[in-house]
Amino acid sequence: MALSVIVCRNLIRDNYYWLQRILSSLWIIFQTTTLLPADPQSPSFLEFRNDFLELLRRRFGTKRVHNNIVYNEYISHREHIHMNATQWETLTDFTKWLGREGLCKVDETPKGWYIQYIDRDPETIRRQLELEKKKKQDLDDEEKTAKFIEEQVRRGLEGKEQEVPIFTELSRENDEEKVTFNLNKGACTSAGATSSKPSSLGPSALQTLGSAAAVKRKESSQSSAQAKEKKKKKSALDEIMEIEEEKKRTARTDYWLQPEIIVKIITKKLGEKYHKKKGIVKEVIDKYTAVVKMIDSGDKLKLDQTHLETVIPAPGKKILVLNGGYRGNEGILESINEKTFSATIVIETGPLKGRRVEGIQYEDISKLA
Repeated sequence: MALSVIVCRNLIRDNYYWLQRILSSLWIIFQTTTLLPADPQSPSFLEFRNDFLELLRRRFGTKRVHNNIVYNEYISHREHIHMNATQWETLTDFTKWLGREGLCKVDETPKGWYIQYIDRDPETIRRQLELEKKKKQDLDDEEKTAKFIEEQVRRGLEGKEQEVPIFTELSRENDEEKVTFNLNKGACTSAGATSSKPSSLGPSALQTLGSAAAVKRKESSQSSAQAKEKKKKKSALDEIMEIEEEKKRTARTDYWLQPEIIVKIITKKLGEKYHKKKGIVKEVIDKYTAVVKMIDSGDKLKLDQTHLETVIPAPGKKILVLNGGYRGNEGILESINEKTFSATIVIETGPLKGRRVEGIQYEDISKLA
């Protein structure tokens, strides 16, 4: 009897230790799977990061926006990856990580954290470099024109002798004579001389002088009228030239979207369904974003201008100038030059209607819907 009690007691003790060992193992597994942070390279983390950044880029572009607004829109999708599946416990930690990794510009305000997407797309960087190159080229052209004008002025002045005015001292021979000024003749004479001239002139001489003065006044009035007409004509011509020069001086902008133009989608991130497909710009938002209605399917997409390119129609079709000195004018495509990627157009609207413009770049014009 005593032996059986000892055996049972030993069995109970062994079972207790075995149970404790099992529970401790389960606790270790629970600690490693739930409390420790997830692998930053895990598929769930990568999918959460990529989807979040893609939504930020497509929905808000490079605008500064509150992180809660982006996250609320992200979790509104049914098939989203929850943040609990990643290593981040809070949205603030994830926002700080985006700033440390250089994926976004982040800043903390009394209203919370704000984020701004940094676009490092090679196509965007290439377009920015091209725009900077064109701006520099335009400035160089203006400097060359100014130097050319200065050189022409200098050459024109070299052939002429500049008249140097000679200043003399005002003096009179007789101190008793009064000095008078005749504004009609522009000369200074003495009182005695002026008084003697009328007495020596007869009536016929006075009539001759009067008729001569009348002829001079008539000629002067005719010359002044002609000068005014020339001035009016010159001012009208100058006005047109000033408009044209102002258009040429207008700095190129880094935005070109306009409503009712046809564009082509060049990004592959939307899939083959939309890649290289054409659409019509229905609305322009903040100069850089467009609502595009696809021609074939009728779908409406909100796209950044870096994901679009202009469409060059066949010669004879209507186009719209999107950038440069003739921005906003409609025209007719006359011909294209495939070697220089440029076109020749004829302006159809505005004060320069009928003007033929050569060498306008492909990206500065697009087909009208």
